[in-house]
Amino acid sequence: MLRVPVAGGVVFFKGCAPVQAFEPSLTAELYSRWPDRVSEVLAHDAERAWLLLADAGTPVAARGNPPEAWLAVLPLYAELQRGEVPHTPAHLAHNVPDLRVETLPARYELLLTHDLPLSGEEITHLRAFAPRFVELCSELASAGVPDTVQHDDLHGANVYERGERRRVLDWGDASISHPFASLVETFRFLERQLSPDDLWFARLRDAYLEPWGAGLDDTFALAIRVGTFALAIAWLRQRDNLSAEQRAEFDRWYPVVLRRAISQTIEPPR
Repeated sequence: MLRVPVAGGVVFFKGCAPVQAFEPSLTAELYSRWPDRVSEVLAHDAERAWLLLADAGTPVAARGNPPEAWLAVLPLYAELQRGEVPHTPAHLAHNVPDLRVETLPARYELLLTHDLPLSGEEITHLRAFAPRFVELCSELASAGVPDTVQHDDLHGANVYERGERRRVLDWGDASISHPFASLVETFRFLERQLSPDDLWFARLRDAYLEPWGAGLDDTFALAIRVGTFALAIAWLRQRDNLSAEQRAEFDRWYPVVLRRAISQTIEPPR
């Protein structure tokens, strides 16, 4: 990222790594349809994976990531996701990563073939859960909520404010997946400041689900459960494109994501 002073302010240049080469085209397409809620694209070069972005203000995280800010962001984001459903084939054709629910069981098996930064006991636990994971994916797919664009890094450092305008930036971790899994990361970061039983989680869930319709609380809970595994799978894609030195740093944090997935192997109370 480069911060470039210009007459009247600044703009930002982003040169994307090969693993995120889809980001300029995806961001530009989203901006063409949702100019009020995503990065303002001044120019982009798909071949060189370059983006030129307008100044979006300051991140929500700069003022402590207040849950109140998400009440405004999440419904707008959900509307974008619903509106992008018809564009899913085009996004896949433009190399946005494919993490559709139907692909996750095979990707789970692929995850288990890697040398993961976990103990042998933890890996054995993940292997034993594989048949149950297939069942959960089938249940989620049958709920009827379509796969669509999913930011997959939706936290306070990627939502910017300028006046009353809020924009979602940094689509380099996005995929085509179950939309509700977006809040896996949102909630993970909010857990740092809220207790697990805080009513804010239900309130934000409801704000997000409102554009999708009524009666989806159980589907949301299932999507968060499956999506926690999908996030671990998505991180693997980044890891596979790192040098040995970079991977050592990456593996300081990857076990946190993997162990959150392991925690989802415990069946919730009925």
